[in-house]
Amino acid sequence: MASEDDEFKKKQMVDARARNISRNVRCTECGSQSIEDSQADIAILLRKLIRDEIHSGKTDKEVYKKLEDDYGETVLYAPKFDLQTAAFWLSPLLVAGAAAGIWAYNKHRKKTNVHIMALNLVRGVPLTPKEKETMLDLLTPPPPERASPSFWWNRLHGQ
Repeated sequence: MASEDDEFKKKQMVDARARNISRNVRCTECGSQSIEDSQADIAILLRKLIRDEIHSGKTDKEVYKKLEDDYGETVLYAPKFDLQTAAFWLSPLLVAGAAAGIWAYNKHRKKTNVHIMALNLVRGVPLTPKEKETMLDLLTPPPPERASPSFWWNRLHGQ
């Protein structure tokens, strides 16, 4: 009886390990499904291969390595981080950094241009019509909000 329980527990453990590995392996025929969810012939064969490898005493890492060697890195849902994939993994950060750099440069350039225009005014250099418009936009304060009755009525009623 005890050996039957041990045998049953061992079988459950092998099945749990095999299912865990199968969930992390992409079906080469379906592409978007794991081999655990797929009913394609190749997925059934891969599940059997995984169970055979586990029965032969291999660790999960060794099973993943065998699958990767036989079917390529794309068979795994979580490819390893190496020099080849570094650009792919880091590309969102590179794009965000470039966008932030361009934004900061344009903001700095705009401030610098205003300072140059102000210095030119002090030196007596005439401004172009575009520069005059920019300076007026910057130096003219916004019109004050009038406290009209409709303004207070709208604020009171949350509109």
